[in-house]
Amino acid sequence: METKHALIHLAEQLATHQGVTHYAISMRALAKGDFFKKLMSGGDCRTATAARVLIWFSENWPADLEWPRDIPRPPKNKKEAA
Repeated sequence: METKHALIHLAEQLATHQGVTHYAISMRALAKGDFFKKLMSGGDCRTATAARVLIWFSENWPADLEWPRDIPRPPKNKKEAA
């Protein structure tokens, strides 16, 4: 899955699970509410931003919500990365 689509998918799943909008998820992850709106309307982002958001999702993902199987999850610590 393309990174942009993976980020949108994660945002939608988390927003639905928490009963909020993707705007709220964007505010939590990046302190700006239009990030996912821009991606959904065909925009793009820097690789570093995408990586930072993916790590934020991994670190803040609820234990009672299964991580999507088709999206690789970043390792939680340096040991797992090795």
